[in-house]
Amino acid sequence: MDRAALAQFLRRHRELLRPSDVGLPPGLRRRAPGLRREEVAQLATMSTDYYTRLEQQRGPQPSTQMLASLARALRLTLDERDYLYRVAGQHVPDRASGAPHVAPALLRVLDRLDGTPALIISDLDETLAQNAASVALLGDQTGYAGLERSGVYRWFLLPEVERAVYPPEDRERQGRARVAALRVAHGTQGPRSRAGELVRTLTARSEEFARLWARTEVATRFEDHKVLVHPEVGRIELDCQVLFTEDRSQALLVLSAPPRSEADDQLRLVTLLGSQRFVG
Repeated sequence: MDRAALAQFLRRHRELLRPSDVGLPPGLRRRAPGLRREEVAQLATMSTDYYTRLEQQRGPQPSTQMLASLARALRLTLDERDYLYRVAGQHVPDRASGAPHVAPALLRVLDRLDGTPALIISDLDETLAQNAASVALLGDQTGYAGLERSGVYRWFLLPEVERAVYPPEDRERQGRARVAALRVAHGTQGPRSRAGELVRTLTARSEEFARLWARTEVATRFEDHKVLVHPEVGRIELDCQVLFTEDRSQALLVLSAPPRSEADDQLRLVTLLGSQRFVG
C-alpha cells in the first residue's frame, strides 16, 4: 500500500469535484475548491474520520468494498478506479467479471434527477445506485450481498421481496423478461462468469426459472409503460425511459409521469412519505 500516493490521489479527485457534480447543494461559501471531506465520506457511506485518516496517510488499508465505494463517490473512470486499487495494495477487479463499477456518465445524469425516481442497474439486474425518490418508490435495493444483489435471483428465490412491487397480472411477463435479459448477459460473459453462477444456482433451486430458461428467449428490453404497486399509495402507472452505456453492461432507468396527472400526484406523495421515513 502506497499511503502517500493514495492520499494524493484521493485529495486531488476530491478537489476536482463540485457539489453540483454529485447532486449535492452548494451550501455556504467554501474556503477551498472541491468537495469537503465529510461530503466524500457521506457519498461513500463511511465515517468522516476514516476518510480523513486516508488523506492524512495514517488510515488502515481500505477493503475492496471500501475502494469500490470511494470510486463511486469520486466518480472515477475505470482506469482511475484501477489505479486506486493498485496504490491501496488491493487486487484490481477483472473488468470482464462484471464487477459493479458504476459508469460515471450514468451517475452524472442520476445526480441531476432530483425528485424523479431513477436507478442504475447492471446487466445482471443488480441495483448499483438509486436516488432518494427511487428508494421511496421501490425500497432500498443496494443493500444485498452475493447473488442476492441480482434482482433475477430475488425474483425467483425471494419472491415475497421482489414481486410485491408488481401487480399479479404482470408477474409472468416480468419473470420471462428477466430470464431473457439474463441469457443475454450469460451469452456475453460465458458459463464460467457470475452470470453462469447465477444460472446454475437458479436452475438447481427454482423449477419456475428452469422452465423459463428452457424457452431460450433472448432479449434486453424494458417496457415503456409500467404499473407499480406502492404499499401505501397503491397502483401507479408510470413511463419508463432507459439510457444504456455503450457496451450495454449498465442502464439508467428513469420512471416518470405526465405533469398534473394522477400518477404525478401519486409520485409526489410517495416521495413525501419516503422523506418522512428517512427523517424518522
